[in-house]
Amino acid sequence: MLKLDRRQLIKAGGGIALLAGLSRSPLFAAPLGANPFTLGVAAGDPWPDGFVIWTRLAPRPLDEHGGMPAAHVPVRWEVAEDAGFARVVRTGETMALPELGHSVHVEVDGLQPHRRYWYRFATAGSDVSQVGTARTAPAPGATVDRLRIGVAGCQHYEMGYYDAWRHLAAEPDLDLIFHYGDYIYEGGTAPLGKNGNNPTVVRQHAGAEIYSIDDYRRRYAQYKSDPDLIAAHAACAFAASFDDHEVDNNWASDFDQDGTDPAIFALRRYAALQAWYENMPVRKAQFPTAGGLTAYRRLDYGRLMRMHVLDTRSYRSDQPCGDNGGKANCPPEAHMQPDMLGKAQEAWLDAGLGNDATWNLVAQQVIVMPIDLRPASATTPRHGTDLWDGYRPARQRLVDTIRRHDLKNVVIATGDHHKHMAGALPADDSRPDGEKVAIEFLTTSVATGGNGAGTKGLEHIVRNNPQIDLYADQRGYQLFDIAPKQWTTDVKVLDRVDSPGGRLSTLARYAVIPGWPELHRA
Repeated sequence: MLKLDRRQLIKAGGGIALLAGLSRSPLFAAPLGANPFTLGVAAGDPWPDGFVIWTRLAPRPLDEHGGMPAAHVPVRWEVAEDAGFARVVRTGETMALPELGHSVHVEVDGLQPHRRYWYRFATAGSDVSQVGTARTAPAPGATVDRLRIGVAGCQHYEMGYYDAWRHLAAEPDLDLIFHYGDYIYEGGTAPLGKNGNNPTVVRQHAGAEIYSIDDYRRRYAQYKSDPDLIAAHAACAFAASFDDHEVDNNWASDFDQDGTDPAIFALRRYAALQAWYENMPVRKAQFPTAGGLTAYRRLDYGRLMRMHVLDTRSYRSDQPCGDNGGKANCPPEAHMQPDMLGKAQEAWLDAGLGNDATWNLVAQQVIVMPIDLRPASATTPRHGTDLWDGYRPARQRLVDTIRRHDLKNVVIATGDHHKHMAGALPADDSRPDGEKVAIEFLTTSVATGGNGAGTKGLEHIVRNNPQIDLYADQRGYQLFDIAPKQWTTDVKVLDRVDSPGGRLSTLARYAVIPGWPELHRA
């Protein structure tokens, strides 16, 4: 990854034009200091003609307002065909506004399809940002030989270091990283060290549990200051979604886990989702409004793959049996909440699955397949209430949609559960060893859960669930290597996250063939 500061650029002659083009705003009087780009740069949501580029000005990330004045600040940007910016193809200026936490979202267009570009930002009187890189999507209908996607999420700052992001940043030839959610965690500061049966806390949140827009902005600033996460964003475009902890644990539509009046919870949710928008490289289509924001969207990669990015939080029914003590004894017959996606998103997904791409990737947050999570000593099956297992009518409609379109090329990317899992979605909940309609890969957490124990003590989960082949408690990420004749998934694990420098290895490799929704150990 190439890093260039202002002095290096001016010495080389490469940064003069970028800085000279900046206008002066009457509302902005003083330079921001040496480096207002402490949170790095990012790109996202590639289309054939461009992508989003993002930064957020925060010279002192944990100070009030990130150390920024209450003013509009002009920011210059450039996109080039080379890392040295000898061939600049797009340039412009935008404003970083205090109303949006001094974040910048530029929807770059006019680029060539399926090509790598480099981008950077500058403000007057300050260093130029680091350089980021991203690749545009292939042209519509184009034949694509290969696509590489990383999958990661659940990055509880207190529970571990971000070596997974360091390794992902170094993966060669990535087209995209899907962040499934839990980018931040909303809780307050935990004591350092071992906390009973909980994972060891190795670094601490700044401040108590977060509620206001300023709280959420500060929490994002702390997470995004991590150098390994900065490196991953600079190395590859992201497709970012959110899960529960970007707002509050296990929230569902109008309901939080504490029984707060929905009208009051709506204030917190709005602040949280605005902060999510401010800190993610997403398009204006995801801009927050009084009615919420629309996070679900599609990304197409020629004829090879269509990616459906879902939102499994904003439109779902409340979990069966509630979150205040009832879910532990929630009977199977109660796991029948009607909506996981909501009617509009369901119809959108159904329409989008009617395509002729070689692969359909359903990129979402919580486990779709039925899964028995009973302890080893228990004799009665136990199913989660926050997973699709609590929303069986919604799951059945998803199965019906896949079968109605006669699709045998659906792969589901899942997160949230802090485990690696590989399995297949049964057509019939009561016959997990019967016909399958889709493959599901659950990607573990980056840090949440601490080091983990591998497969030790979890062998019974695989025995009790014939639809899965792997279930492992280790941190890491997954890599999807997608080609017309085969989809390959590498399950990557770290030996530790409680200290920096975790070593990476491949736990398992799976192959999937289009037209045959079955897992094969590769």
